[in-house]
Amino acid sequence: MSEKFRTARALPPEAVVDAELAPITAMMSSRLMVLANLLRRGALLRYKRLTGLSSVEFGLVASLGRRPPMSVVRLAEAVGMDKGQISRALAELVARKLVAKQANPRDNRETLVSLTKAGLAAHDAIVAGAQERNRRLLEQLGPQDLELLLGHIDRLMLTAAEMLAAERELG
Repeated sequence: MSEKFRTARALPPEAVVDAELAPITAMMSSRLMVLANLLRRGALLRYKRLTGLSSVEFGLVASLGRRPPMSVVRLAEAVGMDKGQISRALAELVARKLVAKQANPRDNRETLVSLTKAGLAAHDAIVAGAQERNRRLLEQLGPQDLELLLGHIDRLMLTAAEMLAAERELG
């Protein structure tokens, strides 16, 4: 843990604002974003090393997982991108024989995608890596600390979702 975070955590909330940290960086949301970004960057480096996948390709393989074939539209929704944004990555995954495409037998206008055997192996490597990273991240916490942390995170996510809904209502 950096000395700045250790010092800021030891101070009462009103003193943190006056600490060396800029006020915005002392806020919980900023710290959580820094943590999330560190975890994301480390994960992307690991999966690039283990599977050779780019960040978009990684997201597609992770979303396809061990599921039945899904439409390209549904996959795009799952990763939070539009069809155009994922088309190049999908083409690369098909060329590398990690993803297979087929026409939907119920609607030949729709394309379904699924992982191939090699794609499933890449997916399984991603899952194993994620489990290892999760274990390493949490090994410093005892069972009670972990339960408390997860409870706090659940409450923070609920409040954040409510805040998002309120912002959407305001336009």
